Amino acid sequence: MKQEYLGMVLPITITSIWWWSCLIRGVDASPQINLLNKGCSQYNATNLPEFYTNLNATFSDLKTQLNKNSTHFATAQQARGSDPVYPMVQCRNYLSAADCAACFAAAVSQIRNCSAANGARVIYDGCFLRYESAGFFDQTTLPGNVGLCGNNTASQATAFSAAAGKLLVDLQLATPKINGFFAATKNEVVSSGSGNETVYGVAQCAETISKTGCQDCLNVAYANLQSCLPDTDGRAVDAGCFLRYSSTSFFPDNQTTNIASFLKTGGNSRKKAIIIGVVVGGVRLLILIVGVFLYFKLSRKPEAARRGDILGATELQGPMNYKYKDLKSATKNFSEENKLGEGGFGDVYKGTLNNGKIVAVKKLAILQSDRAKANFVNEVKLISNVHHRNLIRLLGCCSKGPELLLIYEYMANNSLDRFIFGPKRGSLNWKQLNDIILGTARGLAYLHEEFHVCIIHRDIKTSNILLDDSFQPKIADFGLARLLPDDQTHLSTRFAGTLGYTAPEYAIHGQLSEKVDT
Repeated sequence: MKQEYLGMVLPITITSIWWWSCLIRGVDASPQINLLNKGCSQYNATNLPEFYTNLNATFSDLKTQLNKNSTHFATAQQARGSDPVYPMVQCRNYLSAADCAACFAAAVSQIRNCSAANGARVIYDGCFLRYESAGFFDQTTLPGNVGLCGNNTASQATAFSAAAGKLLVDLQLATPKINGFFAATKNEVVSSGSGNETVYGVAQCAETISKTGCQDCLNVAYANLQSCLPDTDGRAVDAGCFLRYSSTSFFPDNQTTNIASFLKTGGNSRKKAIIIGVVVGGVRLLILIVGVFLYFKLSRKPEAARRGDILGATELQGPMNYKYKDLKSATKNFSEENKLGEGGFGDVYKGTLNNGKIVAVKKLAILQSDRAKANFVNEVKLISNVHHRNLIRLLGCCSKGPELLLIYEYMANNSLDRFIFGPKRGSLNWKQLNDIILGTARGLAYLHEEFHVCIIHRDIKTSNILLDDSFQPKIADFGLARLLPDDQTHLSTRFAGTLGYTAPEYAIHGQLSEKVDT
């Protein structure tokens, strides 16, 4: 499967197909709570009682609007105090009122896992829910846009790609012109085989954005889905829109939108040109070029805006590419006085950025071949999208200097080993120890079972469990095993880990599973 996250293509192999099994469920009486994407802000609210009061009040307001007004879209706000809350919910228009309410309820339950985070999002097939500490209702496309592809290739690949390509173009062109920014339609797949298939699709934009904003967002979503064809399923999500196609019906026939009248414009020639490129080109080269062009054109401004203060960026905006000279200055030329620790993967330094923010900078002790750098960049893009309150946050990277560098959030209380074996031994009380045990387990469960790919840490030990200001645990180095090239580890053995902390079946026989971490 190929997944596009933060606007860049990542090759990802999904070994468990249960995630996609929800796609073959019936469309009747289903809230479609197949989880596509979720994330929590890296910052917590400052006044928790006030924050939770505001959050609960706005969720109640959204629920009232959905129920009383029989609507599929609602916003609210509670701006009192130091921790305001601005939420938005949107259901797909083909859901019934009951299914929309059920999808919203599931989203509320899921998003509360972010605890005190001052911003979060949950995206299901049937709805999405997001809240922030500032208004975002006019946002269209952000670098956090993502394309999700199925893992089944259409039997009639060329014919299916042509029909799905035409469907997506029609939705892309028509939806911004439709009141409410929603369209659901289908196309017949004409093939030489026995019997014809059908491809189904929907497009939707947030009702609070402009027509131009909807068009811009769907342009990016459309480009994100080009790498999915000829897979039988694909979805693209962004801050302000949603685009999906499937060979399986996922909305009732009576919810189909007649979009023909919205396609009879001057843009029809452009649509035909793209369709011809899909059908005749065979490999959709023209569409790929257009998609890449649109991505770089639309993403350049947001990237420039993020360079000022990565720690002030929203969770949706993802990691940042730091300049080596800035990190060298921040760590005082990687001086000994700034060294926080060292390990098999490399040394870690405390750094103070130009904006005053404190970060942790890790110098990776791996070779810098072109292949290693390419693997490094791809894995950083994947790992930077792993968000959980018990996992250390990867803020960005640097691959342009003499070393490969990772930039993490800074943990003032350092690592757990100092409190178990080091100078602060015995200073933690039972409640703190219990919280650390449970928090570490939650972080591992997320890596193993809740993220869209299974990540096995392979080196769980007290020095890789960091503690924040409240002594809450955050697992560190959970992505470094993925960053290592296939032919290199920080030990002379064939496995990535630390002798004495590694499961015998892995160290001796190389048998790797989630059990290695537990």
